[in-house]
Amino acid sequence: MMRLSDEELEALLSDIESDRAERKESAKGDAPEKLRQAICAFANDLPGHSRPGVAFVGAKDDGSAAGLVVTDELLRTLADMRSDGNIQPMPTMSVEKRNLHGFDLAVITVLPADAPPVRYKGRTYVRTGPRRGIASAQDERVLNERRRHRDLPFDLQPVSFATLADLNRSVFENEYLPGAFSADTLEANHRSYAERLSACRMIDAVDSAIPTVLGSLVIGNRPRDLIPCAYLQFLRIDGTALEDPIIDEAAIDGRLEEVLARIDDKLKAHISVGVNIDAADTERRQADYPLVALQQLVRNAVMHRSYEATNAPIRLTWFDDRIEIVNPGGPFGIVTAANFGMPGMTDYRNPHLAEAMKVLGYVQRFGVGIATARRLLAANGNPEPDFHPSDTHVLVIVRRAA
Repeated sequence: MMRLSDEELEALLSDIESDRAERKESAKGDAPEKLRQAICAFANDLPGHSRPGVAFVGAKDDGSAAGLVVTDELLRTLADMRSDGNIQPMPTMSVEKRNLHGFDLAVITVLPADAPPVRYKGRTYVRTGPRRGIASAQDERVLNERRRHRDLPFDLQPVSFATLADLNRSVFENEYLPGAFSADTLEANHRSYAERLSACRMIDAVDSAIPTVLGSLVIGNRPRDLIPCAYLQFLRIDGTALEDPIIDEAAIDGRLEEVLARIDDKLKAHISVGVNIDAADTERRQADYPLVALQQLVRNAVMHRSYEATNAPIRLTWFDDRIEIVNPGGPFGIVTAANFGMPGMTDYRNPHLAEAMKVLGYVQRFGVGIATARRLLAANGNPEPDFHPSDTHVLVIVRRAA
C-alpha cells in the first residue's frame, strides 16, 4: 500500500480544486455517507491519475484545522467503511492518524481499483474536479473499458460466454464460503448471492455477473466446458517407455476440489509399499514414492500452470521407474529457468487460484511446495527430483526409491 509523504498530503490538503482530495470536519451527520461516496470515486479514478485519492477527516473546506480529536475509535469506524459490504468490489485503502500543518487528522488513502467500476450501494461515483457525483452512462463505459484493458491476472478474467447458471451455488455457499470467512462473519453478512460471488472474485462484477476463470475452475458445474484445458491426463505405464502397455488411464476433470481429490485417489492407488526385514528381524515398510511429496508437486502444477492460450492438460505419466509431470506454462514473473526451485523464488501466475486452494485446505503455506517435496523424497530414499523448466512448460521427473 502506497504511503504518501507529509509533503504530498499537505499539498493535497491545501489544494481546494484537486480531484484527488476530500475534506470533512468530522465523521458525524451525513459525513460517513459522503466519505463512502468519496472512497468509491477515488477507487474509480475516472480522470486516470493512477495515483491515490485522499479523504481528510478533521479539516475544513479550505484545509484549515477543524479541531477534531482523532481517536482510535474514529480510525476503526473509518476503516470499517472498506469492509461493510456497501462498496463493491472492496477498495484498497488505508486509514491512519497524521499530523499535517501542525494539527491532527484522520487520513483515508484510497488506491485506484484494478477492476472498475466500483459502486457504493449500487451507484458508481466519480470525481469531476473538486466535486463528486454519480457516473454518467459515458463515464461507466470508460470505466468498463479501462477494466477490460487493465492487465488483470488471467484467473480474474471473465469468461464471456458463461452465465451464473454455470456456477454451482450450493458448492459456493456450503463448501467455499465457510472456508473463506469465519462463522461469525458469515452470520453477520447480509450480502446477496451476486455480491458474495463478486467479493470472492467468482464473477467479474455484481451488475454483469459474468463468471471469471477463477469462478469457473473453483465452483463451475462443468469447468472443462468453459476452460478446455482444465484437466489432468493420468497414465500408468507398465514399463519405462510410452509405447509400453497402459495399466490405467484417466482424464481427471471437474471442479478444483474434485480434481485434487481424484488425483489424490490415483496417487494412493498406485503407490507400492514394500516390506523388508533387516538383520534384527524387524519389519521396515517403505513406499516407492512418498504420497505427500507427489501431492505437493501435483498441486504446484495445478496452481502454477497456464490456463491461457493453450488446450494442453497437465500430464502425469507414471512409469515403472519414474513419474513425469508436465505442466503447461513456463516460469513466471521473478521465477526464471536459472532460479527455478530456489528457496524464496516464488511468483504466482494465478494468485487468486492459489488463494482458493488455501481456502479449500489443499495449501497450508505458500512457496514451500518444492522444498517440502525435496525433503520428503530424500527422507524416503528417492533421488533428488529433476526440474526442467522451459518457455512453454515445466517438466519434473521423480524417480522411484531404490
